Amino acid sequence: MTKNSNNIKKMLLFILCLVMLFIMTFPFLMVLLNSFKGRLAILKNPMELAGFVGLENYIRAFNVMHYGNAIKNSIFITAFSLLLIVVFSSQFAYFLARWKWKINKVLFLLLTASMIIPFQTLMIPLVSIYGTLGILNNAGALLFFYMGFGMAMATFMYHGFIKSVPIELEEAALLDGCSHFSVFRKIVFPNLMPITSTIIILDLLWIWNDYLLPSLVLTNEKQRTLPLSTFYFFGNYTSEFGLGMAALVMSIIPIIVLYLLLQRQIISGVMAGSGK
Repeated sequence: MTKNSNNIKKMLLFILCLVMLFIMTFPFLMVLLNSFKGRLAILKNPMELAGFVGLENYIRAFNVMHYGNAIKNSIFITAFSLLLIVVFSSQFAYFLARWKWKINKVLFLLLTASMIIPFQTLMIPLVSIYGTLGILNNAGALLFFYMGFGMAMATFMYHGFIKSVPIELEEAALLDGCSHFSVFRKIVFPNLMPITSTIIILDLLWIWNDYLLPSLVLTNEKQRTLPLSTFYFFGNYTSEFGLGMAALVMSIIPIIVLYLLLQRQIISGVMAGSGK
């Protein structure tokens, strides 16, 4: 009797998971389905399997929104922003955690307090000040901004994780003649891989999908990232639903492919970080 009840519970749980999976994937499936259909077919019945126009929407959207240039800009900005955040925040967190200076406590408190300031309150000063200095409308300025806005959370996460790294390993390396930088590079940072994976995942999704900050900094069409290109594409082709949905699918594809390629590293990194 107990075995039958357990089987029923497992079956009900499996059915519930299938229902939740369908609910969560249904919007994306609808976008994917209608991205292959013409405008009239979508207006007639968006759930109907008819009115397909093949890859016409994708080819047109690819050319009009300059997809190749947009994805190149997004990859460049995302990759270098992540590199700057990881390199500088990990070293700064190591300095705050290992050097017990009074000023370090103040710096850590200020860093933590800065995380509660919403970006929206900084938008107008950001544009007015840096616009006056003439450093807007280039990818370098955007990298600088992402590093500034991303370092607080990354440093906070690194700071807590560094405390779990045995300090005896560092002391032994210092006695063997290693410099503090060599100790960090050869001993401390390799032990930070789990939390580094977590930070990269979080910041990757944030920077890749961010629209607000690039819209304030990048005004040149050739420098637009993928979210910016998708937004302006929708503004010009509001009534072309098939084209718009094709553009949405193309903007989602890179992040899905990246996850499929790195899913083992992502899952192992998150699990190792939770284990710590």
